[in-house]
Amino acid sequence: MAPKTIKAALVDALEDLSTEDMKKFVHKLLDRREEPRVKRNRVDGKDRLDVVDVMVATFTEEPALKLALDILRDICCQNVAERLREATAGLTSKPADSGQNQESKGQHRESKGQHQESKDEHFVDKHRRALIERISNIDPILDQLLGSVIQHGAYDRIRAQLTTQDKVRELFKCLRAGPEVKDRFYTVLQEEEGYLIRDLQKQQ
Repeated sequence: MAPKTIKAALVDALEDLSTEDMKKFVHKLLDRREEPRVKRNRVDGKDRLDVVDVMVATFTEEPALKLALDILRDICCQNVAERLREATAGLTSKPADSGQNQESKGQHRESKGQHQESKDEHFVDKHRRALIERISNIDPILDQLLGSVIQHGAYDRIRAQLTTQDKVRELFKCLRAGPEVKDRFYTVLQEEEGYLIRDLQKQQ
């Protein structure tokens, strides 16, 4: 049964995080520079319910939800972020991720079937090794994915990798969410690496 409140949905989302990801979440929460800010002594050593209580008390429910979604995407927990977005879709005055790139949804509908190899394997998953080895210029791809698929923390972490191959491997860690994330990546690949995509399609 879906949570009846944003607060309950936030608790469920944090419960889905591993211990390591929860540490990253709290670190990002404390690292915010905007006011109001969360004080370390209010969340250090606290359980997930306590952290949500602090967030809601500090920001109120809807801003806390938006912040949680941003942090989850920033730490490459898009799957948890997507479940949280879906769980709260009818609980907010407007979609919690209204700033997310809506164009990708339209593109997904238009190109559905062209890049979904089967119900179980997406094009980018099937050709993961080839994409890692053959993508020639990752920077414009990252620029287009920034904000819709990856957030600034993940963007900086990927850019910090030494080789293009390592950057693509790091990017794949952020593609573990639902198919819409991979669809957006595929669309950008068509624009930036069209020859490579056509070549891989011919090999199928």
